[in-house]
Formats: sequence, C-alpha cells, structure tokens
Amino acid sequence: MPRLDFSIRLAAASDIVDLSALMEEFYAGSGYPLDRSWAEASLLRLISRPDWGCIWIARSGREAVGHAVLSVRYTMERGGLSGYIDDLFVRMTFRRQGVGRALLNELFVECRKRGCAAGQVEVAHDNTAALGLYAAFGLWPHRDGRQLLAGPILDIRA
Repeated sequence: MPRLDFSIRLAAASDIVDLSALMEEFYAGSGYPLDRSWAEASLLRLISRPDWGCIWIARSGREAVGHAVLSVRYTMERGGLSGYIDDLFVRMTFRRQGVGRALLNELFVECRKRGCAAGQVEVAHDNTAALGLYAAFGLWPHRDGRQLLAGPILDIRA
C-alpha cells in the first residue's frame, strides 16, 4: 500500500466546518450525538484562546482526514501544566498510515514548548490500537485505583 501523502497544521477559524464534521464522525463512533452548532462554537472558542490549548488538522490534499485537540491545565500533582489530549481522531480509511502519530507528535512538541510536565488522555480499555499509539508516547493506564469522575459544575448551595 502506498504511503498516504498528508499535511498537518494548526487549525484556524476557516477549518471549523471540517473540524466539526470530523468531530461528529468521531463522536458517532462512540454512539454520542453531536450538536454541530455547539461543536463549531466550541472549536472556535478554543482556536480563539491559544492559552487554553490548540487544535491541529490533518489533510490529504483538500480533504480533512483527522484532528487532535490539546487542552492545558495546571495540576497540583505535577506542580505545573499538564497537556490533555481532548480529541484525537483519524478517519477510518486513513488509519494506520502515520496520521495519528504525526498529530500526536505535533501535540507533544507543543506541550514541551509550553513546559507541560505530563500528558493525559481518556481511551476505552479495549481500544488496543489507541492504547499502543499512546504507549509509544509514554502514556499508560493508571494502575493505582484512581478513576476519572466527570460531570457538570453544579450549584449546590443550600
């Protein structure tokens, strides 16, 4: 199989429609519906705030074939910034051709530039391809009994 010719660059506002289409495909694979107008507003908000993180888009010719989203946060555990891989997606027909690895490489270069002390990602326990890719970048499952808890911020004042 010939190697895929693709390019990766930081996403801009002009990529929002393609990014939301990729996001919709990514979410559909996990059975999550995606509100495209919400997604486009959210993507634009992140692109407009580089201090929060950034997004890369991979293209083969003019076709968007994948994307990666970095969010950064300060963690007390590390005493510094942590890079969170919020999304990493490559369209099925373009997988296993180096796109995901190239996207992650760009993301980790950015993490090093920002001085991030660690990286984090959520991945299904049975997604062996993703687990292998993340392991190549030094990311492993926690084996210390911790689990991620998530939910909306509630106002619980009595």
